[in-house]
Amino acid sequence: MEENTLLLVFSRRKGESITNERYQVDRNYFYVSGVLEFDNVVVLGKFADKSLEMIYINPYDEEKAKRVGAPYSKEKVQELSGISDIYYLKDLKDDVRQLLNKVHTVYLDFEPNDDHFLSATEDLANQIKQKYPWIQIKNARELFAKCRMVKHEEEIEEIKKAIHITHLWIENILKNLTEAYEYQLESYFDQAIKYYGANGFAFPTIAASGKNATCLHYSENQSFAKKGDLILLDLWASCNMYCADITRTFPVSWTFTERQKQLYNIVLEAQEKVFKAAKPWVTINDLQEIVIKHYEEKLMEIGLIHTPEEVEKYYYHGISHHLGLDCHDLSKHKDPLQAGNIITNEPGLYIEEEGIWIRIEDDLLITEEGAICLSQEILKTVEDIEAFLKKN
Repeated sequence: MEENTLLLVFSRRKGESITNERYQVDRNYFYVSGVLEFDNVVVLGKFADKSLEMIYINPYDEEKAKRVGAPYSKEKVQELSGISDIYYLKDLKDDVRQLLNKVHTVYLDFEPNDDHFLSATEDLANQIKQKYPWIQIKNARELFAKCRMVKHEEEIEEIKKAIHITHLWIENILKNLTEAYEYQLESYFDQAIKYYGANGFAFPTIAASGKNATCLHYSENQSFAKKGDLILLDLWASCNMYCADITRTFPVSWTFTERQKQLYNIVLEAQEKVFKAAKPWVTINDLQEIVIKHYEEKLMEIGLIHTPEEVEKYYYHGISHHLGLDCHDLSKHKDPLQAGNIITNEPGLYIEEEGIWIRIEDDLLITEEGAICLSQEILKTVEDIEAFLKKN
């Protein structure tokens, strides 16, 4: 932030539901506060002589406490956030009004998907434009993207926990893998989420057998996975709001057919090439080109395609996205990678005419020396998968 600027971030308004929605607070609010609570506001100010850090919260309400629970106290918010200046929301308007007379720029966090109602942020922006026309209003998304793309050690540890819980679930499902409805296989993950201490799902589970795997974000999970099918499992546990994003493809029959094995290993080779190439100053687009070139060579070699342009028929998504507080984390996607980034590595092949759909996804931490695979403990090779299935 430049000098003489303000930044306001709303934690998101709570809906009418009395169910526990605490993990749906605004991610940028959580990033700067560490507080899982609705209706709060963070105000940051940067001036030549000092900086301001303040959080505005709801006061205790005995009637609400009986119905939906008490809000955090000032002491609790201070403990969670490390911010010492905690005030009640009734003081927000007057305090901000005084600060607006001292600044030339206000950063507000505009959510791109707030299309259905006027958000608190947009409402405030309109008021500032009317009463303080000389103040420039900027979107804080780029500031947050720049910060959130580089993970601190504490963030990396939370993502590692989420990945480990996903690993435990994958082994659990492999111990029970048989012909079943997709939702029955998914249920093993639901149980692991609660049993091993994750605080939720980063995104709805994809359990796609047969032709369902052609839909990249399939989530109905109602079909029957039968012998001969591959089951594609795309899973996202989260710990303290930080996400894992793992995909594995397994044979319901416990062994891959020769054709399934051939195509699976082509995908695995693509993933390995991306892993070796991922490092600072490489872009995600560079990694995508590596996968496409690999597929052009290998798919022509096995006779699946005859021209390079045909690759897009069988591979039609990106190789990677940033990972963090969101599964598809806030980022400047076209920027070169830098140390501290965590990205996915997820090549796939989708051969509809043969009924074979494969995706393999791991999570990579970018370091100065290259990439570290944070999910390397999770079974991935044909040999390891088949050996585990036969043993258990």
